[in-house]
Amino acid sequence: MILDNRLFFPATQRNKDSIETVLSRIIKKNGSILEIGSGSGEHGVFFQKRFPNIIWQTSDRELVNRKSISSWINYEKLNKKMPQPIVLDVEKIPWEVPPNFVHSLQGIVSINMIHVAQWTNTISLFRESGKLLNKEKFLFLYGPFKIGSKHTSQSNYFFDQSLKKQNDLWGIRNLEDVSDEGKKNGFIQEDIISMPANNFSIIYRKVFD
Repeated sequence: MILDNRLFFPATQRNKDSIETVLSRIIKKNGSILEIGSGSGEHGVFFQKRFPNIIWQTSDRELVNRKSISSWINYEKLNKKMPQPIVLDVEKIPWEVPPNFVHSLQGIVSINMIHVAQWTNTISLFRESGKLLNKEKFLFLYGPFKIGSKHTSQSNYFFDQSLKKQNDLWGIRNLEDVSDEGKKNGFIQEDIISMPANNFSIIYRKVFD
């Protein structure tokens, strides 16, 4: 008997279609994608089905999340197509990713992660992504951001306060600070797309190795 360890994150059901619309502009037909901080795995299996010619590699540092991802892969009958999640803690470098996976890597995706982690997590995300991705490959971030050090909505302000109450090192990041980290590691901010619920999709492109 296969245990059902699926987790259900309501936000995923609300945002998956709008994120897929943006990703469809930048994901090429073949190759692989590495998702950082895959959480429940609901995004991963959804995108694997939407982009059937892509290998969608999920990852998470938490065992409970990896068990959920595996259960979602089994539930969606993707076992023959989609690899099992890998253990990846953004700040434990270098990242241990399958070598045969890296050569086909066309992009890295991270959804709703950097605001629920300390700032050094963002630094490591860009550094390691810069090492893995070749020129012209992309790094995609989704979530709430401050712009010009100001919140884009009152609800984001209250959300930011609630994050800081949970952990004073968490919080909604200033987009300019995030993009500066990108520049240090060979990325330019290619596009910023307004999304539902006061979120943004940010596309970074690797411009030099």
